[in-house]
Amino acid sequence: MDPLSDVLSLLRPHTCRAGGFDLGGNFCIKFAQHASVKYYAVAYGECWLTVEGVPKAVRLTEGDCFLLPRGFASCLASDLKLTPVDAPTIFPFPLNGRIASYNGGGDCLLVGGNFVLTGKHADILLAELPPIVHIRKKSHKAAMRWCVRQMRDELRNPQPGGFLIAQQLAYVILVQALRLHLAEGLRGRVGWLFALSDKQMSAAITSMHDEPAHDWTVEELGQRVGMSRSIFALRFKATVGVSPMQYLTRWRMLLAGDRMANTSNSISEIAQSLGYESASAFAKAFKKIMGCSPRQYGRKNLGTIWEP
Repeated sequence: MDPLSDVLSLLRPHTCRAGGFDLGGNFCIKFAQHASVKYYAVAYGECWLTVEGVPKAVRLTEGDCFLLPRGFASCLASDLKLTPVDAPTIFPFPLNGRIASYNGGGDCLLVGGNFVLTGKHADILLAELPPIVHIRKKSHKAAMRWCVRQMRDELRNPQPGGFLIAQQLAYVILVQALRLHLAEGLRGRVGWLFALSDKQMSAAITSMHDEPAHDWTVEELGQRVGMSRSIFALRFKATVGVSPMQYLTRWRMLLAGDRMANTSNSISEIAQSLGYESASAFAKAFKKIMGCSPRQYGRKNLGTIWEP
């Protein structure tokens, strides 16, 4: 798999809700804080989006998609001067594959839902993203159009298996939005996610993800991407935020923690599968990254934030 797919698979995202809002007339609807990644696309119409802690409101138009990865409270409004109404007082939550109407609908339709990240290291992804990811370029909206229309149709015209199809389309919208966010030209941003938009750094990260047990060296990784050892090391650190070997070690430890939690493999088997011949060397690296020994992690199922 590619690195983004690797990380999403590790986090095990699943749909908490899939549905939509058909809004009409004047509205200002407040949505509370949430422990999930919220994503919506504007099927037609337009409205304003505000997010707690973000000073500037965002204008959403037809075809726009947005992600709210941090869980902050938000508002959707036709007029920002209106007094907000709490969403649970007017909508039948959870939507569960339905489109909820307000004021008769007809002016602005949004489809999407919420994803819960069930993996223990959600900050691998969420810490890399801003409070609002707004997809608005014409070419990018065109790339999302088919999924948005299909999801709208599935929600509007329920058929056997429609809810499952809507869930799968929602997942596609989430991944596509992340891909398009990277394609926005995020120069100057530091982190593994942004490094994926750099072909050489992405190739190096992909190599480490493809063969985490390989005895990688900085020189070998540099050769893989056509750079000298010193230039590659400097470029990787400046782009990703850590050295290549630090990144590799952290990725190995995340894989180790996932295997401890989700397989019956012994610690020694996991260590060998990730390139560690010595159990003590593995335990030392694991404790440094995860904050506890492998045995403590396996016993208590502890988790820590992965940085960066």
